[in-house]
Amino acid sequence: MERIEAGLDKSGKVIAWRHRSVAPSIGSTFAAKAVHEASFELGMGLVDMPFEIANVQCENPEAVAHTRIGWFRSVSNIPRAFAIQSMVGEIAHATGRDQKETLLELIGSPRIINLDFVKNLWDYGEPYDSYPIDTARLRRVVETVADKGQWGRSVPKGGGLGIAVHRSFVSYIATIVEVAVDDKGKLTVPRVDTAIDCGTYVNPERIQSQIEGAAIMGLSLAKYGEITFKDGKVQQKNFDDFPVIRMDEAPLVTNVHIVPPAADTPPSGVGEPGVPPFAPALLNAIFAATGKRIRTLPIGKQLET
Repeated sequence: MERIEAGLDKSGKVIAWRHRSVAPSIGSTFAAKAVHEASFELGMGLVDMPFEIANVQCENPEAVAHTRIGWFRSVSNIPRAFAIQSMVGEIAHATGRDQKETLLELIGSPRIINLDFVKNLWDYGEPYDSYPIDTARLRRVVETVADKGQWGRSVPKGGGLGIAVHRSFVSYIATIVEVAVDDKGKLTVPRVDTAIDCGTYVNPERIQSQIEGAAIMGLSLAKYGEITFKDGKVQQKNFDDFPVIRMDEAPLVTNVHIVPPAADTPPSGVGEPGVPPFAPALLNAIFAATGKRIRTLPIGKQLET
């Protein structure tokens, strides 16, 4: 569960932000009394939030695990990016502003984020001096995807565009998703554009394949990714009762835009960071298309009329 509250001044500028994030920790698999998330879990989109806001408070209440927890691609970044970037979309709508411009305003000025106050800061196992949070790079991927993805372009009736950005595994990723929703609530994704800044890279085809895969996984999770329990047991057993998207539901076009790095930028992650911004971009697009705000995943039948 992610709960975010924002306070705005009279001009609509966000001046206060409180993010309460609660989930069982994977540490509970190894220690029964682990009821708060570990520092590496908190470092995936909570305490490393990059917005330029005067008053920020992050909270992590207790959560007791009721089942064994395993690793998952992109880990805690998925719920955090979903909550934060969906909130950006909500703020933009509430203040009558463009999503992209609201996002850039929240990111703020180009700077290196000072996280000296964070105890046991976790930066994906890398030294923060070498891999700091650089908002210039975050802004650049937003601006790149907005340019390449033609942000603001006209889409057919029932269509919408959504945007989101997230830093994870010391890389910077921004995504625009175009959706189409028919009068019965059937969702299709005609186009996805993603910009990635992963520092110095060697094989661009490998980057492209990973980001294409992230779009497929992100859409599958957002539409169907749910595990349920009954009498203490997981109900799903195989792909007959745990659906994933197939070819006819996959994004029709996925464009990958690699941001050229500065000469001295060290390499960073590619495999996992493409997933977190997908769902909030998708849900922001659905809102643009339908006016319906979905705050709980998976989407399931929430769009059906």
